[in-house]
Amino acid sequence: MKGHVRRRGNKWCFVIDIPTDNGERRQKWFSGYRSRKDAEKEMVRVINELEKGTFVEPSNEKYRDYLKTWLEGKKSTVKPATYDTYFYLISKHIAPKLGHISISKINAVHLQRFYSYLNEKEHLAPASISKIHNIIKASLNAAYRYGFIYKNPALLVDPPRIGRKEMRFWTEEQARHFLNVAKNDRLYIAFFLAITTGMRKGEILGLRWKDIDLQRKTITVNQTLSNRGDRFQETKTNAGRRTIVLTGNTIDVLKQHYTTIKKEKLKNGAHYEDHGLVVCTSLGTPIIPRNFDRVWKRLLKKSGLPTIRFHDLRHTHATILLKQGIHPKVVSERLGHANIRITLDTYSHVLPGLQEAAAAKFEELFFHEKNISESER
Repeated sequence: MKGHVRRRGNKWCFVIDIPTDNGERRQKWFSGYRSRKDAEKEMVRVINELEKGTFVEPSNEKYRDYLKTWLEGKKSTVKPATYDTYFYLISKHIAPKLGHISISKINAVHLQRFYSYLNEKEHLAPASISKIHNIIKASLNAAYRYGFIYKNPALLVDPPRIGRKEMRFWTEEQARHFLNVAKNDRLYIAFFLAITTGMRKGEILGLRWKDIDLQRKTITVNQTLSNRGDRFQETKTNAGRRTIVLTGNTIDVLKQHYTTIKKEKLKNGAHYEDHGLVVCTSLGTPIIPRNFDRVWKRLLKKSGLPTIRFHDLRHTHATILLKQGIHPKVVSERLGHANIRITLDTYSHVLPGLQEAAAAKFEELFFHEKNISESER
């Protein structure tokens, strides 16, 4: 098998005579190399693969078209929430910037420039860029297995390093102030649950009355509402499916809210869609998360408190418990963490103070003068 290197303009290329099934030969051109040396090196590789029967004919399919097929196949292999994330990131970021490139021509430079653009122009967080990188890497790994490309350029590029997010939370006084501001709002129960149980937004919006045991004073987390608010789904992990013990005040607030729900059922009659939800519209339908966020931001502004995310109410709950000396294992179970290490890593900002308090308590109990017997003096 023969090959020839030639120059075309300011680039180098090579052509190889490839035998066909009928004994004839056809020429295959490979172009776009910056130097003769690069072209010769690639020609040797291609010839070796052709002789071994492992050569992959580069695909001219556009990356955007390939991604549609790849994403369709993911519907049956990943959870709905994961699919939604893939769909959004591909539609919003990946396809608009990389979709026009043939899948066989995507290289590491394309990807590095793309990640820099997302960071500098779109101002995406490193964690979001990392998710995008993982999607690209997975899709190109599949393309490699299918024989559309002969190497995965995503393996040559590192996304931005994910740093530790700044932990934000409210003090007990601030949390009480917000609840006082929100007490007349219809979604008051959602904010109350977030602060007193540490539940996630999706868990609260997916909570049903049948998940609550008023006698035992517990909530069992069984499902969540999707980010788009169009379906309910199981919790992400087994640890997320958990039982949380409630305070007496939380039980009282739930009973008051149930009275409101019953009145709305009677008022709306046949128009009421009873999904059995604790947090719902006046017609019984699920609260769309983006509509919920609007109410949260309005009340946050009204409160005059430091700006935090709704998710930070979960951190507020955990921080209050840890400061009160509650064992991290208990906090971990209430939050639905997969293991206690996640809890300790996430709330390490609280631990130094707890260490000091523990040392002081030990000193008081062990070394205080009144605890030392006469024989030890």
